[in-house]
Amino acid sequence: MAYDKNILFKKAKEIIPKYKLIFIEDVCAYLAISKPTYYTHFPVGSDEFNELSDLIDKNKIEIKVSLRKKWFDSDNATLQMALYKLTSTDTEHKKLQQNYTDVTTNNESLNSQPKAILPDGTAIEI
Repeated sequence: MAYDKNILFKKAKEIIPKYKLIFIEDVCAYLAISKPTYYTHFPVGSDEFNELSDLIDKNKIEIKVSLRKKWFDSDNATLQMALYKLTSTDTEHKKLQQNYTDVTTNNESLNSQPKAILPDGTAIEI
């Protein structure tokens, strides 16, 4: 079936903000087209693709801001902890993770020469 690119583009620009769509699959479903058809008419990097992507990104940002506000205003400790983890520093985040594992190399370079361990426990480079 042949689709008019201009009509698809106009409809997509209408439905993305109206229904707060955040996935191209949802846009395709509302337009009753397949993903290959979407990408055929709006190739990656084209002005139309970029404009529709910007609308989708705007919806994603609005949803994230809305959720974070709800989490902040909530009395639910789980939501507040989730928000704290999202906004915490690395040090704070590590302290919050009760199962955090720090894997190190005992201050040795990962690119060091292979070593052999002698029977007396001495390590020598090979």
